[in-house]
Amino acid sequence: MKMMNNMARKKKYLFLPLAVFGAVVLLRATLLAPARVKVVKVERRDLIAQVYGNGTVEAKVVVGVSSKITGRIVALYVDQGDLVKRGQLLARLESDDFVQQERQSEAGVERSASNLRVEEANLQKARANLALAEKNARRFRTLAEKNLVSKLEAEQYENVYQVAKAEAARSTAALDAAGMEQSANRAGLGYARSKVADTLIYAPQDGVVIARDLETGDTVTPGGVIFTIADPRTVWVKANVDESQLKGVSVGKRAVISLRSAPGEHFAGTVARLGRESDRVTEELEVDVAFTPPLKNFRLGEQAEVYIETDVRKGAPSLPSVALVTREKERGVWSVADGRLQFKAVTAGIEDRRNFTEIVAGLGAEERVAAALPQETAKFRDGMKVQPQ
Repeated sequence: MKMMNNMARKKKYLFLPLAVFGAVVLLRATLLAPARVKVVKVERRDLIAQVYGNGTVEAKVVVGVSSKITGRIVALYVDQGDLVKRGQLLARLESDDFVQQERQSEAGVERSASNLRVEEANLQKARANLALAEKNARRFRTLAEKNLVSKLEAEQYENVYQVAKAEAARSTAALDAAGMEQSANRAGLGYARSKVADTLIYAPQDGVVIARDLETGDTVTPGGVIFTIADPRTVWVKANVDESQLKGVSVGKRAVISLRSAPGEHFAGTVARLGRESDRVTEELEVDVAFTPPLKNFRLGEQAEVYIETDVRKGAPSLPSVALVTREKERGVWSVADGRLQFKAVTAGIEDRRNFTEIVAGLGAEERVAAALPQETAKFRDGMKVQPQ
């Protein structure tokens, strides 16, 4: 019995060191083990720097088609969403009153034409009488000077000549008045015809009907919009871009457009116009990005996002952007050598939307760099032991 107790005591003393050793190994493998970090190397990639902006789909050319006159709509030939061509008939207004005015004006033009012909005939007659009276007055004046006829008789012919002369002047004035009356009637006819023409509403340009605001039977007033037409060739995204990101943004730069109605689909675009006044509250500038080619099926006012290319690097040395950190306002990386961390300042270039950043200087091609989340890199210190993955 005593021997068994001695053996138990010896086993107890042997087990205690083994337990302590195992605990130490376990602590080193878990709590005291170096942090495991993912390491990456500089690789050459094609990088594209892009500037983000959001806005809405709009059209540069949007025309409201209205009427010049007041009238009741009797026919509409297009509807919302229809494509129209310049000069295409869109609507017709009631025209009975204007047609009657046109006919009345036509009758006035014909009447003035007849009066003009009458006055022309009167003038020809007056001129013939004037010529005869002048000839007689001259002849009897000569005879009176030779005392072959009396002065009284010569004076009578002179008086007839003066009357004929006045009659010719009156006929000339009457002919001029008839001509002016005819011009006025023709102008009135032109006005009446324009009113009849105004009852027909035509498309002022090629485009698509965005909205039809009135229906058959409605009364339209001058300037009242019947249709709204947009030119699909001028559809673009009015995007708002932060002032701090405008470097490199200029007319002609390529862009990628995303629409809310087409998630995952991308449309090619080009910067068409830059604003000249920033919003003083949001500190953003309006940048108009046109679709290339023009968008066929569009919705004005739809939410959109744009990514404008500002710079391109082919085969640029780069790292995942998560590997770069900022320490005391200095950009750099945590280099991993012999299982320890060392902060290295680097010169960074453009940053790609795929989360890669160009490394211009400060890092060799074979150096390994820790890539970790910000909450992890915040704990890194120079000389800290790590276990590369």
